[in-house]
Amino acid sequence: MPVIAHLPATSTRVEEHSDPEVNHAIRSRTDAGLARMEEAPPERIDERLADLDREWDIERALQVNASVLAGVGLFLGTQVDRRFLWLPAAVFSFFAQHALQGWCPPVPVMRRLGVRTRREIERERHALKALRGDFDLVPRPGNANPGRRVRAALSAVDA
Repeated sequence: MPVIAHLPATSTRVEEHSDPEVNHAIRSRTDAGLARMEEAPPERIDERLADLDREWDIERALQVNASVLAGVGLFLGTQVDRRFLWLPAAVFSFFAQHALQGWCPPVPVMRRLGVRTRREIERERHALKALRGDFDLVPRPGNANPGRRVRAALSAVDA
């Protein structure tokens, strides 16, 4: 059996390797925020959607973290002591581990700080769009030709 069959799905790998209590806390915080938005005017929902556009997911945070640490290690390795070159080697080894498994040493810390996955951010985005009524314009099956339904669905998702 290929190795890839034993790896977790890309969309859920971080959550699968995060403490269930941390996942629950992140989900509860998101759900509470959505509950507060239930009666919000469309402008407030638009503002929150704009906030989500700017929110860094855990992948971006890890990329910056890895780049900074590798850069520091390279600088120190060339200017201070060659042993500092082990730092970028370790960073990129952990980064590869994260890519494959969804875990590396900074992940638990970032998750406890509330850094969400892209999937968690998109869950909130779609819930906000549903509250705003974006999906109300998608015709029910049988009420429109499939091409019109698809265009309306894509328009709701892209809005």
